[in-house]
Amino acid sequence: MLLGDNLIVYLVLALGGALAVGNVMALVKPPEKPRDDGDLQIAPKGRSVMMAMVGVVAALWSLVSLIKG
Repeated sequence: MLLGDNLIVYLVLALGGALAVGNVMALVKPPEKPRDDGDLQIAPKGRSVMMAMVGVVAALWSLVSLIKG
């Protein structure tokens, strides 16, 4: 089996890290101009912070699972 028994933990680590980094980058450096007419100028702060926290929790959970198990 690919990556052994920890495949789901590695996937949660990757998705949680991407979720956290992507939302923080959307807050720190928004795009210079919208690509489409319906795009926002800046990311909604509340939603981006909440989603970044969810990503951090998921990534930390998976790291602890990898270290303990």
